[in-house]
Amino acid sequence: MFTIEHEYDATVVTLVDEGKAPLLEDVTVNAFDDCVTVTQLDPRTDEVMQITISFSQLRDLQAALDLPEGVYQLRKPKKA
Repeated sequence: MFTIEHEYDATVVTLVDEGKAPLLEDVTVNAFDDCVTVTQLDPRTDEVMQITISFSQLRDLQAALDLPEGVYQLRKPKKA
């Protein structure tokens, strides 16, 4: 399950783990104008962990999910 909220400065997507226990903590994705942050509570330390990625890295991650093992570099399509 997930939720989508449009805030003043970001679009916020929250991913809720569903299924068999043990379930993981919710993952929150904040899409800003210049970057994306991903946060999740670490139940071992009770601290919120956050990473920040660029939209280029996000695009690469999206492509990587559908590709076999290897090294890749995405290129912009040439204009006709």
